[in-house]
Amino acid sequence: MQIFISAFLSLCTQIMMNATNNTSNSSCVIMTQPAGHLLMSIYIIAFILGLLFNLITIGPIIQQICRRNVLGIYLLSLSFSDLLYILTMPLWVYYFNNNHKWNLGQGLCSLAGFFYYSNLYISIYLLCCISIDRCLAITFPLRVQVFRRQRYAWIICGLVYVLVMALHCLVLYLDKLSDPLDDTVQTCYETFPMTESIAMFNLIRVGIGFLLPLVVISVCYWLIPTKVQQSRGVDDQGKRKVKLLSMGVIGIFSFCFAPYHILLMVRSIAFFYLGEKQSCSFEQAMYLPFTCSLALSSLNSMVDPVLYVLASNGVREDMRWFRWKNKQRQVTGSPLVDSKWKTRVTNLG
Repeated sequence: MQIFISAFLSLCTQIMMNATNNTSNSSCVIMTQPAGHLLMSIYIIAFILGLLFNLITIGPIIQQICRRNVLGIYLLSLSFSDLLYILTMPLWVYYFNNNHKWNLGQGLCSLAGFFYYSNLYISIYLLCCISIDRCLAITFPLRVQVFRRQRYAWIICGLVYVLVMALHCLVLYLDKLSDPLDDTVQTCYETFPMTESIAMFNLIRVGIGFLLPLVVISVCYWLIPTKVQQSRGVDDQGKRKVKLLSMGVIGIFSFCFAPYHILLMVRSIAFFYLGEKQSCSFEQAMYLPFTCSLALSSLNSMVDPVLYVLASNGVREDMRWFRWKNKQRQVTGSPLVDSKWKTRVTNLG
């Protein structure tokens, strides 16, 4: 690990030294990297699998909400945010297929970027809410039971949506001088080099939107395993479910969100170190890994439904029950069958 960190720092230092020698006052133009097909493939896979997985799991998640499971509300809110972003993925596929040329107009560029960034931070904060809910439910099961109600969960999810979208709308409104659609090279949300205000905003975004939730999640999943192992009221299956859910949330953060935010922080720090006129070479060197990390962050819409699978005791039973419920919607159900399903232990909350 230390060797990897040392090599990474050495690479960054070398890039910064090379960028310092570049004193050109011309505008920074990023040459197209031969990764358009790779990026397009990632977005196509994320679109197909993300749409499929979310549509498959959304029905059983709604059934979990009908059983008054609080966790199901967070998972449903997560799926809804993912679906909003997934519907804009064909625009990004077209963009990369068109050699990073956006000719669909400023409105669609702003709309696609709005849903991308909204989904990114709505997902992060909902995962944070899921972690806090699990931690409180396991650490203080009796004290917090009065607060773990569906009404409060809906309010929390609504606040996350409103705050994230309102802040992003505010940024779009105040950032009139930095149009997301670059008229010179017709790129969308790819303006180089970044300005001082954008660099400062990126650092704030990394701190509040990633590092703070990461600290909260780390504390939660440091407390949960200890409490679960000490609890005699949690069986082996319950302990396994909690462990898998914690691994799933940490995995999403590590694989989908961490690379993008780390590179975003490195780019912003490099801007303040090098200055606007001398950071072009650094931006050119970081462009390929940064765009790949951006594509990886879009995969969260595909892997978020996996949390339902990790959180549920009986996924197959949930799916069969959902299909059976749809078939019996217009037919009077058998009380015996209803009783069987109601007493089944598949509670997410």
